[in-house]
Amino acid sequence: MDITKIEEYKSVFDLIAKSINDDEGNTIEVWYARELQQVLGYARWENFVVAIGRAIESCKTLGINVDDHFRETTKMIALAKGAQREVQDFMLTRYACYLIAQNGDPKKEEVAFAQSYFAVQTRKAELIEERLNELARLNTRERLRASEKQLSRNIYQRGVDDRGFGRIRSKGDYALFGGLSTEQMKQRLGIKSGALADYLPTLTIAAKNLATEMTNYNVEQKDLYGEANITAEHVQNNRSVRGMLSQRGIKPEELPPAENIKKVERRVAKDEKDMLKDKSKLPKK
Repeated sequence: MDITKIEEYKSVFDLIAKSINDDEGNTIEVWYARELQQVLGYARWENFVVAIGRAIESCKTLGINVDDHFRETTKMIALAKGAQREVQDFMLTRYACYLIAQNGDPKKEEVAFAQSYFAVQTRKAELIEERLNELARLNTRERLRASEKQLSRNIYQRGVDDRGFGRIRSKGDYALFGGLSTEQMKQRLGIKSGALADYLPTLTIAAKNLATEMTNYNVEQKDLYGEANITAEHVQNNRSVRGMLSQRGIKPEELPPAENIKKVERRVAKDEKDMLKDKSKLPKK
Protein backbone atom coordinates (compact mmCIF):
# COMPACT_ATOMS: atom_id res chain seq x y z
CA MET A 1 0.00 0.00 0.00
CA ASP A 2 1.60 3.29 -1.05
CA ILE A 3 1.84 6.35 1.20
CA THR A 4 -0.84 8.26 -0.74
CA LYS A 5 -3.38 5.48 -0.15
CA ILE A 6 -2.35 5.29 3.50
CA GLU A 7 -2.92 9.03 3.94
CA GLU A 8 -6.35 8.71 2.31
CA TYR A 9 -7.38 5.91 4.66
CA LYS A 10 -5.91 7.77 7.63
CA SER A 11 -8.02 10.84 6.88
CA VAL A 12 -11.17 8.72 6.78
CA PHE A 13 -10.38 6.93 10.05
CA ASP A 14 -9.40 10.20 11.75
CA LEU A 15 -12.68 11.77 10.64
CA ILE A 16 -14.86 9.24 12.49
CA ALA A 17 -12.90 9.46 15.77
CA LYS A 18 -14.80 11.14 18.61
CA SER A 19 -13.44 12.64 21.83
CA ILE A 20 -15.03 12.03 25.23
CA ASN A 21 -13.94 12.34 28.86
CA ASP A 22 -13.25 9.25 30.94
CA ASP A 23 -14.04 8.88 34.66
CA GLU A 24 -10.89 10.78 35.60
CA GLY A 25 -11.63 13.69 33.29
CA ASN A 26 -9.04 12.68 30.69
CA THR A 27 -9.92 13.09 27.02
CA ILE A 28 -9.93 9.80 25.12
CA GLU A 29 -10.77 8.85 21.55
CA VAL A 30 -13.66 6.54 20.75
CA TRP A 31 -15.19 5.18 17.58
CA TYR A 32 -18.71 3.98 16.82
CA ALA A 33 -19.14 0.57 15.26
CA ARG A 34 -21.69 1.64 12.64
CA GLU A 35 -19.23 4.20 11.28
CA LEU A 36 -16.29 1.81 11.60
CA GLN A 37 -18.25 -0.81 9.67
CA GLN A 38 -18.45 1.50 6.67
CA VAL A 39 -14.77 2.44 6.56
CA LEU A 40 -13.72 -1.19 7.03
CA GLY A 41 -15.65 -2.10 3.88
CA TYR A 42 -18.39 -4.23 5.44
CA ALA A 43 -21.65 -3.88 3.51
CA ARG A 44 -23.79 -5.76 6.05
CA TRP A 45 -24.03 -5.07 9.77
CA GLU A 46 -24.72 -8.76 10.41
CA ASN A 47 -21.26 -9.66 9.07
CA PHE A 48 -19.56 -6.90 11.03
CA VAL A 49 -21.20 -7.99 14.28
CA VAL A 50 -19.46 -11.36 13.85
CA ALA A 51 -16.07 -9.58 13.87
CA ILE A 52 -17.14 -7.58 16.94
CA GLY A 53 -18.17 -10.79 18.70
CA ARG A 54 -14.80 -12.39 17.99
CA ALA A 55 -13.03 -9.28 19.26
CA ILE A 56 -15.03 -9.39 22.50
CA GLU A 57 -14.11 -13.06 22.97
CA SER A 58 -10.44 -12.16 22.38
CA CYS A 59 -10.75 -9.49 25.05
CA LYS A 60 -12.21 -11.98 27.52
CA THR A 61 -9.51 -14.55 26.72
CA LEU A 62 -6.84 -11.96 27.54
CA GLY A 63 -8.50 -11.34 30.91
CA ILE A 64 -9.42 -7.75 30.06
CA ASN A 65 -12.66 -6.16 31.25
CA VAL A 66 -14.86 -6.01 28.14
CA ASP A 67 -16.87 -3.07 29.52
CA ASP A 68 -13.72 -0.94 29.55
CA HIS A 69 -13.51 -1.14 25.76
CA PHE A 70 -16.87 -2.21 24.29
CA ARG A 71 -20.12 -0.41 25.12
CA GLU A 72 -23.34 -1.47 23.44
CA THR A 73 -25.47 1.55 22.51
CA THR A 74 -28.25 2.41 20.09
CA LYS A 75 -28.40 4.74 17.12
CA MET A 76 -31.30 6.29 15.22
CA ILE A 77 -31.23 5.79 11.45
CA ALA A 78 -33.39 7.56 8.90
CA LEU A 79 -36.08 5.66 7.03
CA ALA A 80 -38.39 6.65 4.20
CA LYS A 81 -40.70 9.67 4.59
CA GLY A 82 -38.79 11.08 7.53
CA ALA A 83 -39.29 8.09 9.80
CA GLN A 84 -36.52 6.82 12.10
CA ARG A 85 -35.60 3.48 13.59
CA GLU A 86 -33.43 2.54 16.55
CA VAL A 87 -30.59 0.14 15.74
CA GLN A 88 -27.78 -1.54 17.67
CA ASP A 89 -24.39 0.17 17.84
CA PHE A 90 -21.19 -0.03 19.94
CA MET A 91 -18.92 2.62 21.39
CA LEU A 92 -15.33 1.40 21.06
CA THR A 93 -11.90 2.33 22.40
CA ARG A 94 -8.79 2.22 20.25
CA TYR A 95 -7.97 -1.19 21.69
CA ALA A 96 -11.44 -2.51 20.86
CA CYS A 97 -11.05 -1.26 17.27
CA TYR A 98 -7.67 -2.99 17.07
CA LEU A 99 -9.17 -6.30 18.21
CA ILE A 100 -11.99 -5.94 15.67
CA ALA A 101 -9.46 -5.34 12.90
CA GLN A 102 -7.47 -8.37 14.09
CA ASN A 103 -10.62 -10.46 13.83
CA GLY A 104 -11.80 -8.96 10.55
CA ASP A 105 -11.38 -10.12 6.97
CA PRO A 106 -7.62 -9.79 6.24
CA LYS A 107 -8.32 -9.76 2.48
CA LYS A 108 -9.91 -6.34 2.86
CA GLU A 109 -7.35 -3.59 2.30
CA GLU A 110 -9.19 -1.40 4.79
CA VAL A 111 -8.92 -4.07 7.49
CA ALA A 112 -5.19 -4.51 6.88
CA PHE A 113 -4.77 -0.74 7.21
CA ALA A 114 -6.87 -0.63 10.39
CA GLN A 115 -4.70 -3.25 12.11
CA SER A 116 -1.76 -0.87 11.88
CA TYR A 117 -3.72 2.38 12.29
CA PHE A 118 -4.98 1.35 15.73
CA ALA A 119 -1.72 -0.36 16.76
CA VAL A 120 0.53 2.64 16.08
CA GLN A 121 -0.13 5.01 18.95
CA THR A 122 1.00 8.23 17.30
CA ARG A 123 -0.71 7.21 14.04
CA LYS A 124 1.70 9.01 11.75
CA ALA A 125 1.29 7.92 8.13
CA GLU A 126 4.97 6.99 7.84
CA LEU A 127 4.82 4.74 10.91
CA ILE A 128 1.62 3.11 9.66
CA GLU A 129 3.31 2.44 6.30
CA GLU A 130 6.31 0.90 8.07
CA ARG A 131 4.11 -1.41 10.13
CA LEU A 132 2.02 -2.42 7.09
CA ASN A 133 5.23 -3.41 5.31
CA GLU A 134 6.32 -5.40 8.36
CA LEU A 135 2.97 -7.22 8.51
CA ALA A 136 3.15 -7.98 4.78
CA ARG A 137 6.59 -9.54 5.26
CA LEU A 138 5.45 -11.54 8.31
CA ASN A 139 2.39 -12.84 6.45
CA THR A 140 4.47 -13.79 3.41
CA ARG A 141 6.99 -15.60 5.62
CA GLU A 142 4.18 -17.49 7.32
CA ARG A 143 2.79 -18.58 3.94
CA LEU A 144 6.25 -19.87 2.98
CA ARG A 145 6.44 -21.85 6.24
CA ALA A 146 3.04 -23.37 5.49
CA SER A 147 3.89 -24.29 1.88
CA GLU A 148 7.23 -25.83 2.91
CA LYS A 149 5.49 -27.81 5.63
CA GLN A 150 3.01 -29.09 3.05
CA LEU A 151 5.88 -29.99 0.71
CA SER A 152 7.58 -31.90 3.52
CA ARG A 153 4.38 -33.89 4.10
CA ASN A 154 3.88 -34.49 0.39
CA ILE A 155 7.35 -35.82 -0.29
CA TYR A 156 7.48 -37.89 2.91
CA GLN A 157 4.47 -39.78 1.55
CA ARG A 158 6.39 -40.28 -1.69
CA GLY A 159 9.53 -41.90 -0.35
CA VAL A 160 11.67 -38.90 0.62
CA ASP A 161 13.01 -38.43 4.16
CA ASP A 162 13.97 -35.23 6.01
CA ARG A 163 17.48 -35.19 4.58
CA GLY A 164 16.04 -35.55 1.11
CA PHE A 165 13.71 -32.61 1.78
CA GLY A 166 16.72 -30.53 2.79
CA ARG A 167 18.51 -31.42 -0.44
CA ILE A 168 15.44 -30.62 -2.55
CA ARG A 169 14.99 -27.25 -0.88
CA SER A 170 18.71 -26.46 -1.25
CA LYS A 171 18.70 -27.24 -4.98
CA GLY A 172 15.63 -25.05 -5.35
CA ASP A 173 17.58 -22.17 -3.79
CA TYR A 174 20.48 -22.87 -6.16
CA ALA A 175 18.12 -22.45 -9.12
CA LEU A 176 16.37 -19.35 -7.74
CA PHE A 177 19.58 -17.54 -6.80
CA GLY A 178 21.39 -18.07 -10.10
CA GLY A 179 23.81 -20.79 -9.03
CA LEU A 180 24.39 -19.70 -5.45
CA SER A 181 23.72 -22.28 -2.75
CA THR A 182 21.79 -21.59 0.44
CA GLU A 183 25.05 -21.31 2.40
CA GLN A 184 26.60 -19.02 -0.22
CA MET A 185 23.55 -16.76 -0.02
CA LYS A 186 23.91 -16.65 3.76
CA GLN A 187 27.54 -15.61 3.40
CA ARG A 188 26.61 -13.05 0.75
CA LEU A 189 24.00 -11.50 3.04
CA GLY A 190 26.14 -11.71 6.17
CA ILE A 191 23.85 -14.17 7.95
CA LYS A 192 25.65 -15.83 10.84
CA SER A 193 22.77 -17.96 12.15
CA GLY A 194 19.14 -18.76 11.43
CA ALA A 195 17.19 -19.60 8.28
CA LEU A 196 17.98 -17.78 5.04
CA ALA A 197 14.31 -16.91 4.52
CA ASP A 198 14.26 -15.02 7.83
CA TYR A 199 16.58 -12.40 6.32
CA LEU A 200 15.12 -12.16 2.82
CA PRO A 201 13.03 -9.20 1.65
CA THR A 202 9.32 -9.74 1.08
CA LEU A 203 9.68 -10.09 -2.69
CA THR A 204 12.21 -12.94 -2.41
CA ILE A 205 10.17 -14.74 0.25
CA ALA A 206 7.14 -14.49 -2.05
CA ALA A 207 9.22 -15.88 -4.94
CA LYS A 208 10.33 -18.88 -2.85
CA ASN A 209 6.75 -19.44 -1.76
CA LEU A 210 5.41 -19.33 -5.34
CA ALA A 211 7.97 -21.91 -6.49
CA THR A 212 7.15 -24.14 -3.50
CA GLU A 213 3.40 -23.86 -4.10
CA MET A 214 3.96 -24.82 -7.75
CA THR A 215 5.97 -27.84 -6.62
CA ASN A 216 3.26 -28.88 -4.19
CA TYR A 217 0.63 -28.60 -6.90
CA ASN A 218 2.55 -30.62 -9.48
CA VAL A 219 3.74 -33.26 -7.01
CA GLU A 220 0.09 -33.92 -6.22
CA GLN A 221 -1.33 -33.52 -9.73
CA LYS A 222 1.41 -35.55 -11.45
CA ASP A 223 1.69 -37.94 -8.49
CA LEU A 224 5.48 -37.63 -8.48
CA TYR A 225 7.51 -40.14 -6.47
CA GLY A 226 11.14 -40.23 -5.41
CA GLU A 227 13.72 -37.60 -4.64
CA ALA A 228 15.04 -37.29 -8.20
CA ASN A 229 11.64 -36.57 -9.76
CA ILE A 230 10.57 -34.13 -7.06
CA THR A 231 13.95 -32.37 -7.15
CA ALA A 232 13.65 -31.88 -10.93
CA GLU A 233 10.18 -30.43 -10.47
CA HIS A 234 11.26 -28.05 -7.69
CA VAL A 235 14.35 -26.89 -9.58
CA GLN A 236 12.30 -26.18 -12.70
CA ASN A 237 9.75 -24.19 -10.72
CA ASN A 238 12.45 -22.07 -9.10
CA ARG A 239 14.05 -21.47 -12.51
CA SER A 240 10.67 -20.39 -13.87
CA VAL A 241 10.14 -17.94 -11.01
CA ARG A 242 13.67 -16.61 -11.47
CA GLY A 243 12.98 -16.16 -15.19
CA MET A 244 9.84 -14.18 -14.43
CA LEU A 245 11.76 -11.90 -12.06
CA SER A 246 14.61 -11.51 -14.55
CA GLN A 247 12.17 -10.27 -17.17
CA ARG A 248 11.40 -7.40 -14.81
CA GLY A 249 15.09 -6.72 -14.19
CA ILE A 250 15.16 -8.36 -10.75
CA LYS A 251 17.90 -10.74 -9.63
CA PRO A 252 17.01 -12.26 -6.23
CA GLU A 253 20.64 -12.75 -5.22
CA GLU A 254 21.33 -9.03 -5.66
CA LEU A 255 18.53 -7.78 -3.39
CA PRO A 256 19.78 -6.48 -0.02
CA PRO A 257 19.03 -8.43 3.16
CA ALA A 258 16.13 -7.45 5.39
CA GLU A 259 15.99 -7.27 9.16
CA ASN A 260 15.86 -10.61 10.96
CA ILE A 261 12.19 -11.48 10.87
CA LYS A 262 12.33 -12.72 14.47
CA LYS A 263 13.03 -9.11 15.54
CA VAL A 264 10.09 -7.91 13.45
CA GLU A 265 7.83 -10.50 15.09
CA ARG A 266 8.90 -9.32 18.56
CA ARG A 267 8.34 -5.67 17.64
CA VAL A 268 4.85 -6.32 16.27
CA ALA A 269 3.99 -8.35 19.40
CA LYS A 270 5.24 -5.46 21.54
CA ASP A 271 2.69 -3.15 19.91
CA GLU A 272 -0.15 -5.14 21.44
CA LYS A 273 1.55 -5.20 24.85
CA ASP A 274 1.94 -1.43 24.69
CA MET A 275 -1.74 -1.09 23.87
CA LEU A 276 -2.60 -3.06 26.99
CA LYS A 277 -0.72 -0.42 28.98
CA ASP A 278 -2.85 2.30 27.40
CA LYS A 279 -5.05 3.76 30.15
CA SER A 280 -7.86 4.71 27.76
CA LYS A 281 -11.05 3.14 29.07
CA LEU A 282 -14.70 3.94 28.52
CA PRO A 283 -16.39 5.83 31.37
CA LYS A 284 -18.62 3.74 33.61
CA LYS A 285 -22.24 3.58 32.56
